[in-house]
Amino acid sequence: MLQSKSFLKRTKKGSAIKVVQEHYLRDDIWCSVECCTLCSQTESVLSSSALLTQNIPRPHYIIPDTNVFMNQIDIIEHPALHDVIVLQTVYEELRHLSLPIYNRLRALISDQKKRFYVFSNEHHRETYIQRLKDESPNDRNDRAIRSAVKWYSTHLKKMKNKGSHIEVVLLTDDVGNRTKALDEGLSAFSVRDYVEGMTDTPELVDILENSSNAEGDKKILYDEHLTASQINNGIKNGTLHQGTLTISMHNYLEGSILSNVNSVDTQIMILGRPCLNRAIQGDVVAVQLLPKSEWLRTPTAVVVEEEEEANVTADLKEDGEPKEQSDELENEVFESSQPTGKVVGIIKRNWRPYCGFISKKSVKKSTTSTFSENVLVLPMDRRIPYIYIRTRQAHNLMGQRILVSIDSWPKNSTALGAAGDKSTETEVLLLEHDVPFQGFASQVLKDLPIEGESWIVTEEHLSGRADLRHLNICSIDPPGCTDIDDALHVRPLSNGNYEVGVHIADVTHFVKPFTAMDEEAANRGTTVYLVNKRIDMLPELLGSNLCSLREKVDRLAFSCIWELTPDAEIVNVNFTKSMISSKASLTYEEAQILIDDPRKQDDLTKGIRILNQLAKKLHKRRIDRGAITLSSPEVRFQLDFDSQDPVDVEMKELRETNALVEEFMLLANISVAEKIYSKFPASSLLRRHPPPTSTKLEELSNAIKPFNLSLEFETSKALADSLDRAMLPDDPYFNKLLRILTTRAMMQALYFCSGTLQFQDFRHYGLAAEIYTHFTSPIRRYS
Repeated sequence: MLQSKSFLKRTKKGSAIKVVQEHYLRDDIWCSVECCTLCSQTESVLSSSALLTQNIPRPHYIIPDTNVFMNQIDIIEHPALHDVIVLQTVYEELRHLSLPIYNRLRALISDQKKRFYVFSNEHHRETYIQRLKDESPNDRNDRAIRSAVKWYSTHLKKMKNKGSHIEVVLLTDDVGNRTKALDEGLSAFSVRDYVEGMTDTPELVDILENSSNAEGDKKILYDEHLTASQINNGIKNGTLHQGTLTISMHNYLEGSILSNVNSVDTQIMILGRPCLNRAIQGDVVAVQLLPKSEWLRTPTAVVVEEEEEANVTADLKEDGEPKEQSDELENEVFESSQPTGKVVGIIKRNWRPYCGFISKKSVKKSTTSTFSENVLVLPMDRRIPYIYIRTRQAHNLMGQRILVSIDSWPKNSTALGAAGDKSTETEVLLLEHDVPFQGFASQVLKDLPIEGESWIVTEEHLSGRADLRHLNICSIDPPGCTDIDDALHVRPLSNGNYEVGVHIADVTHFVKPFTAMDEEAANRGTTVYLVNKRIDMLPELLGSNLCSLREKVDRLAFSCIWELTPDAEIVNVNFTKSMISSKASLTYEEAQILIDDPRKQDDLTKGIRILNQLAKKLHKRRIDRGAITLSSPEVRFQLDFDSQDPVDVEMKELRETNALVEEFMLLANISVAEKIYSKFPASSLLRRHPPPTSTKLEELSNAIKPFNLSLEFETSKALADSLDRAMLPDDPYFNKLLRILTTRAMMQALYFCSGTLQFQDFRHYGLAAEIYTHFTSPIRRYS
């Protein structure tokens, strides 16, 4: 059946044209109910084991309207809700109203366990309706939703099996729409009435958004955010600055962004609630510089929250409603001029679940009370402001680590487990740092080789690869390392030079672009190492086996091979896909023992000694160029064999072999960066390290003046030399402490696309390298 839609559209020249669109209606759009005998469907989505609640004791499916998805998406995502019919009308409205909510709904639809079915009511001959004269688009869509609910109800009753006992319930908070549905003989409930009937999941009532409470909690008036078009125009004409908001670890009302001001990378301070304007840690924000007369100065002291925490009871009125917090945090004394600004728009939210615990002092009502109350959640991340939530389970949640989500400023929480429990605290740590730690989905695991652990390298894999299995290749890693992603070799050449190779695991052979595994690895970004376990970026079959460059096993690699002079000068460099077979997987200690033992004169040991000598020369050359040697002490935990609890901690000992591997990995990254930039000057993924802001280093330099010392930081070379001179004869730890503090004053290194910056801005400050990238460590780093 063919319908036509017509509407007027204004052209760029201002004239109006009539547009006619064909709209096809079909009879073969099925209900997707498992027990349906009327539809000719091959696969069904909706189960015959539908929902049951106290208010609706009969099996039923729910059809939420658009506003329910917009305002109660957390309820819809709860595991207790399943067998949901998503109407095309609602689906398309969400796509235009809120892309984040739309994407969350798409994830629910793709989750087979949730059983969400999209019903194309706009193309079904019996459910499609035309807009009436003088009818608003919203009223037309409400009528379309009721029409689909009515069709489903009638359709299910026609079944002669158990499907005839299944009802369809319209879920809507629109009183008018609900009243009309009831008048038409349909079953309709508000979200609150519906979830209160789900007595097995009382937490749903706490998750439920109460708009009146949300309005009542707004004690601080903020400026309206600019629209997306206003933000884009402001960034283009230079009146606004874009950056990622970084909040001080000591004061959640003190933030900053890094942006280009007058062609210089500058830290713009953002101080106080009005200037932060509802932005939180990690948000990408648009900032407007304040007038220079309002540029403030670096605080002489940091205001922390202990005083607030000690007086948290004063933050709640007697009736449990939150009071406006004092603005004393925002009045600070400053010493040196620094640009300040104000957040005028949010470009990208970084909201995520936040771990925390309920303040006992904020819980007012008795343990027997059934009324909800406002309580204070103290996030584990000190950069996040205190969060008020409204709950009826305050006493049950005290002493628990809870998970609080912010979604358009409503609050909800989920208990993680008892505070102090090892598994709970580990989960808190991962959640607080936004580390994806769930197991790999079945779609990801489908991308693994079907042979599993039986997969082997064959001669067919040699096509397009160099066969380097005859070389004395070895790997040098920390003890217990199973994800070995780099190995080295060296051999003398007839002209007195050396052939040196760095061989990196060829992960791309297994992880193809745009596959589920590729997307999952990109989302995880890196392997995360904890005290007693690691969270892999790639499934274990790849990371610890098929990609790992184990000894005496043929593996696929990508090799960077130089010809170096005895002084470690590069004569030429080649890159090739390869097949290798590592002769030994050594630890740093084992490799050092081989170097130091004069009795060891085998080819592999001689090669490691040559690599060590070349690495020392490479290191000296880097230092001479201005590379900075900073101190970032690492510790190692000794674990109990049975419980895997940490029982001791010790400093990691750094040996010459640590520096050996580091120098050749740096050289490989620099050589690859030069190569890809020469081939792809506008689209190379590179890594740069901006120079530090002078303010932080000036403070550090002023702090060491009483010792008759100073820091020079005009260039990385000047800073490196002044750090070498900053020694106290009677305090050998002083220089290490100074280097640690200098590390904290550094800017973060950044990934960037070569086409977005001038070549002079590519420089890596800390390494004193003109160009740099991350070619190494592909098993544990997606870059």
